[in-house]
Amino acid sequence: MAERVRSAHQPAHFEGVSALGELFGHPKALTFLFTTEMWERFSYYGMRSLLVLYMTKYLLMPGHAGAVFGLTGVRTALEAVFGRLDAQPLSSQIYGFYTALVYLTPIFGGLLADRVLGQRRTVVVGAILMAIGHFMMAVEQLFLLALLALILGSGAFKPNISTQVGGLYAPGDRRRDRAYSIFYVGINIGAFLAPLVCGTLGEQAGWHYGFAAAGIGMLIGLSIYLYAMPLLPPDELQKAKAVHAVRRPLDREEWRAVIAILVLFVPTALLWATYEQGGNTIVLWADGNTDRTIGLLGVTAEIPTTWFLAFNPFMIFAFTPLVVALWSRQAARGREPSTITKMALGCFAVAVSYLIMAAAGWQAAVGKASWLWLFGYFVVITIGELYLSPIGLSLVTKIAPARILSMMMGVWLATSFIGGFLAGYIGSFWSRMEKPEFFLMVAGIAAVAGIIIFLCRWPLRGVLRE
Repeated sequence: MAERVRSAHQPAHFEGVSALGELFGHPKALTFLFTTEMWERFSYYGMRSLLVLYMTKYLLMPGHAGAVFGLTGVRTALEAVFGRLDAQPLSSQIYGFYTALVYLTPIFGGLLADRVLGQRRTVVVGAILMAIGHFMMAVEQLFLLALLALILGSGAFKPNISTQVGGLYAPGDRRRDRAYSIFYVGINIGAFLAPLVCGTLGEQAGWHYGFAAAGIGMLIGLSIYLYAMPLLPPDELQKAKAVHAVRRPLDREEWRAVIAILVLFVPTALLWATYEQGGNTIVLWADGNTDRTIGLLGVTAEIPTTWFLAFNPFMIFAFTPLVVALWSRQAARGREPSTITKMALGCFAVAVSYLIMAAAGWQAAVGKASWLWLFGYFVVITIGELYLSPIGLSLVTKIAPARILSMMMGVWLATSFIGGFLAGYIGSFWSRMEKPEFFLMVAGIAAVAGIIIFLCRWPLRGVLRE
């Protein structure tokens, strides 16, 4: 009944979307949103693939750190809380705060869209800010200001493009989950190309070339989005104004949905704290503790450090069809896991991936570990991600009240705010702990997150209709 009330003013909208035609069984707009997000993720992960290496090998070294505007104040503030920070712990803390704030600002970006600008204009503002931020990264004195522009831009962009995917489908349309899986593939194509292009340019040609390439990618994404504007559905804000909607308090069912999202917030944040080590300590492991030589046709070469960050996104779009097919087969037999069970399984897979790295740490005690350990790590953590991340996005668009959808998407993305902050703090122990013990600690945190989510199955079953 709640679904019918929520969609009372939506039929004309969805007829309009249908009239614009379909491609591969989905609205054409999905292809453009897919491609826009692909380029945005190219820019984000391109910069992220270089960030820790750039700080630890260049920016935070004597002779460079003093030139960065505001860095002395930031360092002093962090050391007042965490004690003396050498280059690696300081870079980990900056990385953690950056990734955290990137996922906090979507709450405010969602509010801005829901109440003032609408989703489409907020996405454009965010894309422009991010492009500016990436180009500013090419000037080392502006490093912290560049991070600020990227944080604000991502906050405006991220929640609003994600909610527009859900806006292409009527309530109850079974294509919605598949649409988010397709959308997630787009994210990871961009993430796959990013370290190969931006990472290689940064490592081989110069850090600033890699950052500039990320900025160009963001401009391409913005151009595609502007071209696709006529195909996109009306903003929720525009639809509310069109029917002279009066804001009213959330009813009991809507509050139950909000509470369900908030209950899952904490364990999901713990999970992202472990997952985000992929761009932090895993990069340092690949750079300093991994034998990266590979032989092919009698030729020996060394794999660039940043290329390892292409493993995960490549596996995302390689494994997605297999995972979706598995769920379809399980559904046909009435055995498909519930949303909560999928998310818990994802956490347990992440825990196993860090157990693999702990084993690699024990092997590396007598030398560098083979790059195949990292390959195994990325296989398992990718499967875990597929069971968690796109499922969470789809879940929010299914149960969140429509009139605060962008804000609730922002709240959900803010799980990575806490996760990113914790990731930076956890990563600061990298240079103080033995590597096997460090990875065991991370595996334990992921396992605890999985247990908490699994225990949420029963109290949330009614809200999630499972």
